[in-house]
Formats: sequence, structure tokens, C-alpha cells
Amino acid sequence: MDTLNTRQLNRQDYKTLSLAALGGALEFYDFIIFVFFAAVIGELFFPADIPEWLRQVQTFAIFAAGYLARPLGGIIMAHFGDKVGRKKMFSLSILLMALPTLAMGALPTYDSIGIAAPLLMLLMRILQGAAIGGEVPGAWVFVAEHVPEKRIGFACGTLTAGLTAGILLGSLVATALNTTLSPAAMRDYGWRIPFFLGGLFGLLAMYLRRWLHETPVFRQMQQRKTLSDKLPLRTVLASHRHGVVVSMLLTWLLSACIVVVILMAPTLMQKQHAIPAALSLQANSFATVMLLLGCVIAGWLVDRFGAARTLMAGSVLLAIFSWNFFHQLGTTPEMLLLWYGLAGLSVGVVGVVPFVMVRAFPAAVRFTGISFSYNVSYAIFGGLTPISVTLMMQLTPMAPAWYVLALAVIGFLVGIWLWRDSRQPDTRLDVSLHSS
Repeated sequence: MDTLNTRQLNRQDYKTLSLAALGGALEFYDFIIFVFFAAVIGELFFPADIPEWLRQVQTFAIFAAGYLARPLGGIIMAHFGDKVGRKKMFSLSILLMALPTLAMGALPTYDSIGIAAPLLMLLMRILQGAAIGGEVPGAWVFVAEHVPEKRIGFACGTLTAGLTAGILLGSLVATALNTTLSPAAMRDYGWRIPFFLGGLFGLLAMYLRRWLHETPVFRQMQQRKTLSDKLPLRTVLASHRHGVVVSMLLTWLLSACIVVVILMAPTLMQKQHAIPAALSLQANSFATVMLLLGCVIAGWLVDRFGAARTLMAGSVLLAIFSWNFFHQLGTTPEMLLLWYGLAGLSVGVVGVVPFVMVRAFPAAVRFTGISFSYNVSYAIFGGLTPISVTLMMQLTPMAPAWYVLALAVIGFLVGIWLWRDSRQPDTRLDVSLHSS
């Protein structure tokens, strides 16, 4: 066990991490591609005579439905992940994502079938949400249980960067389409292309995961017959409430960062500041690259300095750079790449989140604990964030900045909480990753 805890990452570890990250990126692309085409989807799937603000709210509400559906799918897949194996559920989530993504690309618009068009789009988003609910927690658990304990931070940060690369892929596809196709062509058929690509990406990801192996931790629990003999969710809620609270607060931070700074920003730049779609998406691609780098750096810092210190420092940088980005949009748009890049880098603090989560629950209920905390929190906060921010913007154009600033403060306070826990010899969050 000492060797397992202290050794460096080996070739098999890198293979597992790479395949998990690549598959996660392709599936995450499927889930978020909707938001990059929210403007054109809003025009095509709702009546032409409604107010623009209402169109945005309704479009983002469909996007939010994917988040609201995450807990059900996530909890069910996590239950079986703790009972029958991580790998089986890790692969199943891919198929459940690919099929509705393909269907979304083939949906008729409001002009063709009326109110049934947005309702069908809503149904597909719900199915996507159920799939992604098992994907992200499953990926974190799968990788963390393969690598040495002293390298969990780097592995989880790198995996989070890989999952986030799906956002970059979506941004690049959206940029390419907006650059090469006219607005009329985008409305006619161009918006369907990324969904068809997403379905193919999903099938590719499912094929790649056939090369992965079950985690050593789960195999050990099977051999020792230490799998949970009770309902995993009941155990989590009865005995690990502290871990649930911390995980949910950090998920709120993660959702605010990703949804507002990365996913919503391109549409807000286009609608609020009249920044061309191609330019806003180019800037978004650069910010997402910086986010990937930030996640890896945050994970490396966690292994070196601990989660508490990294979270506190990262939250301060997030507050400064995200506020500066939204403030400068209306005054110095020529500096868009610089300000957005720094904001994206600071969002990399989310690389801390999975490390804390995998240490918050014992192996027998780890998948369920993370999935419940992450998906319920993301359903509430991630799902309602686009609608809340859009409505708040009726009061102030700086609403996105204020929202992220508030969450950065919460992130800093959670960092203090983790620091105090780490000073206690019987810390409740210091659960050995490889214990059962």
C-alpha cells in the first residue's frame, strides 16, 4: 500500500487518464453544444413575436432542464456503480448521451410543428442530463481509484481539464461554423451540424472505453466482500452529511464558474455588447484553453500545498479576474482576449473540486456520495444560474460579475473550512481513498 501511495504515475495510469479524459471530453461536448447555438435555437424554436428577453429565458430554461435531470440519472448509475462496478456505468453513460444528441440535430422547428418543437428539444435535454449525471462523478471516481494517492490532485485536475476540453471542442466547432457559414445558412441547416457530430463523437467515446479496466479499489472490495450491503444513498445521507455539504458548496462554485464565465459569456457578449459571434467565440476558445491550463495547475498545487490553500488562493484570483473581465467588456473590447484569458485561467480553480470530493467519501459509497452531492447541487445552482443571471441583468448589466464574485467568496470560506478540518487529527474529510 505504501508503494501504491508514493509511486509516480506509470504508463498504465497515463493510459487510463487519457482515455477517460478523451471520452469525457467527447461526451461533455454533446451536453454543452446547445449553449453555443442558443441564439439561433431560440429564434427557430419559439414564436417570432415574443420579446427578446423572454426568448432568452425560455431558451436557457431548456438548457437548464439538462441540469435539473442530472440527479435522477446520476444517482441511479452511481448506485449500480457502487454495487456492480465503476466501468460498466462509466461506459453506459456514453450511449445514453449519443442517441438524444443525434435526435436533437434532426428535430423540426417551430415553423414546422409549433409548440411540439421546443417540447421535443426539452425532452432530449432531459435525456442528456440523465446521461451526464453519471459521467462526471464516474470519471472522477474511476481515475482517482486508479492512481497513487499522492497524485490524486494532479490526476483529478487533469481529468477535469479533459472534461472541460469538451467545451473547447464545442467552441471551436461553433467558431468554425459561424466563420464559414452565413447567418441564413446557420438558420437553415448549420445549427444541426454540431449535434450530428456530437452523436458520432459519443459513439467514438463508447468504443474507446472498451480498453479501460475496472478500478483496483472496486476489485479489492469485491474480493474482500466489503461492498456496501445497504442502500448506498442511505449510508451517504446518514453518515457523511459533512462531506455532502462541502461537496455541494464546491459544486455551486464550479457551476457558477463554468456556466457564467465560459458557457453564457459568448451569448451575453453578442447580445449585450454587440460583439460579433465569430470574435466572441474565438475569445471563448482562448479562455477555455486557459481554463484547461488552470485546472492542471490547480491539481498540481493541491498535491503540493493542499486543497485548502489552493482553493483560497484560487478563489481570490477568480474574484479579481472575472470581475475585471465583465467590467472591461463595455469599455475596452480591444483587450477582450487578454481579460477573457485571465478570467478563464482563474476558473481553473475548479480543478480542486474533484480532489475534495473523492476524499470526502469512503470507497464503498464514493460514487453515490459524489454523484448525489454534485448532481443535486448542479441541478439547483447550475440549472438555475442562466435564468437567474438573465433576470438579474434586468437590474444591472454587471449581474454576471456579481454572481461569480459571490461564489468566489463562498469558495474562499469553504477553503477556510477545509483548512480548519485539516488541522484536526480526526478530520472528517481525510478519508483514505483506497479504504473500503
